[in-house]
Amino acid sequence: MSDMQRGVFLDRDGVLNQLVRNPLTDAYESPHRPEDLVLCNDIGNPLKRLRDAGYKLFIISNQPSYAKGKTTLESIKKVADDFQSQLSAKGVRIDEAFYCYHHPEGIVAEYSFRCPCRKPEPFFLFQAQRDYRLNLNESWMIGDRDADMECGKRAGCKTVLLRNPQSAQYQGGNTPDYFANDLSGAVDYILKS
Repeated sequence: MSDMQRGVFLDRDGVLNQLVRNPLTDAYESPHRPEDLVLCNDIGNPLKRLRDAGYKLFIISNQPSYAKGKTTLESIKKVADDFQSQLSAKGVRIDEAFYCYHHPEGIVAEYSFRCPCRKPEPFFLFQAQRDYRLNLNESWMIGDRDADMECGKRAGCKTVLLRNPQSAQYQGGNTPDYFANDLSGAVDYILKS
């Protein structure tokens, strides 16, 4: 078992990039257009520290805005591409990004159903486990919502909840292993553990 890898699974929106206020719903959501994508302050350094410590890095993100009719699939994928480019420019390599585009209450028929890959389902964590020989008990999930914490726990990972005030309505129903105010605080804790 000693050749097993450790991973850190990261939610994207509200953890690595800023949430965007949607004037139509008055809710904070994922960016729908590349020009709305703004990385959170100083995420490059903590991500590099995780990689230097031997962790594989994965993005695990629900992206239901196309299923809900709020934007195009092309726009969502362009945001994801721009996100990867901005991280690369900071010298950060992500091993793989997993995106679920479905939503059970969507309006675009072929994306609107109860899928196996939407968090809190741990589908993508198990896929990463197989593809990268991960020991999930030695791995972590970092997110800003209860669904992220439940996803990590269902896969056997340890969990860190970021106290993002814009995600407060999605928090409080789950107890993570640790609370952090930002990614840097989360990484400090993981590297100490």
